[in-house]
Amino acid sequence: MREEFLHHIWKLKKFDFIRAETTAGDPILFIDPGRHNLDSGPDFFNARLRIGDQLWAGNVEIHLKASDWYFHGHETDENYDNVILHVVWEDDVEIFRKDNTPVPSLVLKKLVDPSLLKNFQQLFTGNFTWINCEHHFGEFSDFDVHNWLERMYIERLEERSLLIEEMLKESENDWEAVLFRLLAKAFGLKVNGDAFLSMANSINFKTLLKCRNKAEDVEALFLGQSGLLDSENEDLYFNELKKRYAYLKHKFSLQNDYVIKPKYFRLRPDNFPNLRLAQLAGLYSGNSGMFQLLMHSGVIAEIRDVFDVEVTDYWKTHYNFGRPHKVRKKKLSKDFIDLLLINCIIPLRFAYGKYKGDFLEEELLELIAQISGEKNSVMEKFEVLRPGLARNALNTQALLQLKSTYCDKNRCLYCSLGHKFLQGSA
Repeated sequence: MREEFLHHIWKLKKFDFIRAETTAGDPILFIDPGRHNLDSGPDFFNARLRIGDQLWAGNVEIHLKASDWYFHGHETDENYDNVILHVVWEDDVEIFRKDNTPVPSLVLKKLVDPSLLKNFQQLFTGNFTWINCEHHFGEFSDFDVHNWLERMYIERLEERSLLIEEMLKESENDWEAVLFRLLAKAFGLKVNGDAFLSMANSINFKTLLKCRNKAEDVEALFLGQSGLLDSENEDLYFNELKKRYAYLKHKFSLQNDYVIKPKYFRLRPDNFPNLRLAQLAGLYSGNSGMFQLLMHSGVIAEIRDVFDVEVTDYWKTHYNFGRPHKVRKKKLSKDFIDLLLINCIIPLRFAYGKYKGDFLEEELLELIAQISGEKNSVMEKFEVLRPGLARNALNTQALLQLKSTYCDKNRCLYCSLGHKFLQGSA
């Protein structure tokens, strides 16, 4: 038994409340169960109940055992003076407030439908290896799954908007500067995301604007601030960039003491940090009006076109300095651009819309649904449980949120699908 389960029962009145009475035999009439409190203090605020002939307004505290009241020290805590009902699974001791007045108690054990208790025990004590409802995940209705995944995706955007809001404060409300930082992190992917972000943080965005008319200057700025021009190399282009960077560093008083140096270990050549930074430089070289188009275009092809950029000629024949190869296109792949949309552009559009007071949920849901789903081990397992579910990025992002925030933390009682299972409607 979990106390969260009792919260669920109380909040949704999943018990025989018609027969509810206190341990003293007074009938209880439920008017309002109160507001669920997830912070410190009583579990439900501002409940309204009629106990016997008296109408009460106050708080409700819930425990597995009545004696937990004393175990948690509530008898000396003034925050619990306004508790009007103590809801328990087992009544093992009489409870008193700080002023020695008794607290009415309700025992739920005999009021809960055995089938609900059975489903709860099956959900939390079953021999499952991945998620609690894995043997039943394919049985939920398409309608329930679709609605909950949309909610999960919006929740994921809400979480990401908190980081964006912090970036906005740091950049003095410069949304284009926030876009640059998010793009830099996204270009670094998992291995070098933090390194690229630290590089972007080390550059005043106004400095980048002053350099953007020359592609080589932007390359020198990014590579130099990342520490990739610190070594010695006989390559002519390397030394040209190093010379440009030395000039820029002096001119703009650049510092990179706290920049994380990118890694090459186990990366394919297409993801080498110097190439990714050169591509990012290509995006910012002479490109104006990018922010407005990315924030307002509703056509995904137009958004993808923004990232159809070329690298300078040197990188068409190099993955690293001093190691030439035959000419190859080094444009951003569609899959990489879609990752930028998923991890950067759409979250930024959500945060930007909130900032302006625009509600863009439906627009962004339509946009993300046009992008193919990501492929990873989590999606592979969900596909086994419910084939076809990971078909688009809306679902895959939502499933990542569901798995990490609910399934992995056993928060089934806060999950809409968990509720459906408990009700026996999976």
